[in-house]
Amino acid sequence: MVVSGAKRRQRTSGDREDSAGSETVAGLAARKAAARLLAAVIDARTPLDGLTDHENGHPQYKALDLRDRALVRAILVTALRYRMTIAGLLARRLEKPLPANATVLSHILHVAAAQILFLDVPDSAAVDLAVTHAKSDPRTLRFSGLVNGVLRTLARSKEAELAAALAATDEAPKWFSDRLKAAYGADRTGQILAAHRHEAPVDFTVKSDPALWAERFGGIVLPTGTVRVEKLSASVPDLPGFADGAWWVQDAAASLPARLFGDVGRLRVADLCAAPGGKTAQLILAGAKVTAVDTSKNRLARLTQNLERLGLSAEIVQADLLDYQPQELFDAILLDAPCSSTGTVRRHPDVPWTKTMADVEKLAGLQARLLARAVSLVKPGGRIVFSNCSLDPIEGEDLYRAFLAGTADVVDDPVRPGEFAGIDAFLTPQGTLRTTPADLMLETPGISGLDGFFAARMRRAG
Repeated sequence: MVVSGAKRRQRTSGDREDSAGSETVAGLAARKAAARLLAAVIDARTPLDGLTDHENGHPQYKALDLRDRALVRAILVTALRYRMTIAGLLARRLEKPLPANATVLSHILHVAAAQILFLDVPDSAAVDLAVTHAKSDPRTLRFSGLVNGVLRTLARSKEAELAAALAATDEAPKWFSDRLKAAYGADRTGQILAAHRHEAPVDFTVKSDPALWAERFGGIVLPTGTVRVEKLSASVPDLPGFADGAWWVQDAAASLPARLFGDVGRLRVADLCAAPGGKTAQLILAGAKVTAVDTSKNRLARLTQNLERLGLSAEIVQADLLDYQPQELFDAILLDAPCSSTGTVRRHPDVPWTKTMADVEKLAGLQARLLARAVSLVKPGGRIVFSNCSLDPIEGEDLYRAFLAGTADVVDDPVRPGEFAGIDAFLTPQGTLRTTPADLMLETPGISGLDGFFAARMRRAG
């Protein structure tokens, strides 16, 4: 017993020395940060964007230089985008599943596997850093040999196994894939999940002359008028036209709801839940007198900065919509409501892992309350456009049908085919708008797709 205790004490001391010495290993801090942030996403359901914010992000992330931050972000996005494939390939190399409490070990393996399978990182570096990471943590020290063996066999066999593993895997947690299959069927769900594996292109809403900006950016003009670029040649602030306020980044699907009003010239329009302001800018350019309302002071500050860069102005109001009371009713209202964001998985692959079905249902309830409030703020006869970036009908089609059935002073105002250029492909038979990442299939996956959006148009009766 005494000998065993001495061995344990000796090993603990050695662990501390190994941990202290390992901090100087090049690249290790970035891998440790990646594993820590992956744990925050998977175990604590913390959104990735907040963790990797350059000003308010996780301390381990902020302690890295910009190059290592970019690497950590790439590792995390990849590990989440291909999480089920990675998990399957790792499981094949384990004699038995990892213990339920071995989450730290699991994250170390996933971080390394993402590099080995999908990133331009030498296999040897990914393996060696994972082993050093395991040795530096008392919780995973005894598994360092397992880490070495599993990852080296993965590196040797990836060419033979990866394609088949990708073809056989639904890249989503079960709750999410089940909801998609219930809404869209198995075939369409497969197309949506396949689209989620590809990084989304960058879309621009331009003030004028889309063809000119497409040429400058080396992109294309979509049927909706959006300019699309598969890969940027520089960071957004360094692109031509940024400082001049000639355009803003906005997914093509996100640009559609504001168009559904038709002519808004000289109308007083409220953009509720307005930040970061893309739809506000669209309405201003269309000639509306816009009041932008949002509950978040920080988000409104970003909206204000965006409008200033674009040379546009709006009345800006910080208020909780459920308590907001304007001095007079508006001519029209846009409510792009807070939602589960399941339509944005191409850009935010953490969403299926940080949300649950309970979150979807709770958010749908909030949207119904916000929509009822929005209707009360518009004049009789005025239009209301309701939208969100969820793929789930609970937050879209089902919610809208229930709202119409239960609200006496609202009438449906369906969008007609041919009413607006470039959107007929996204209209439902009911005259609502529905986009998915599997829509707008073009020459390559990297230039194809849209965020998942739902939008409906109605009028206040009277």
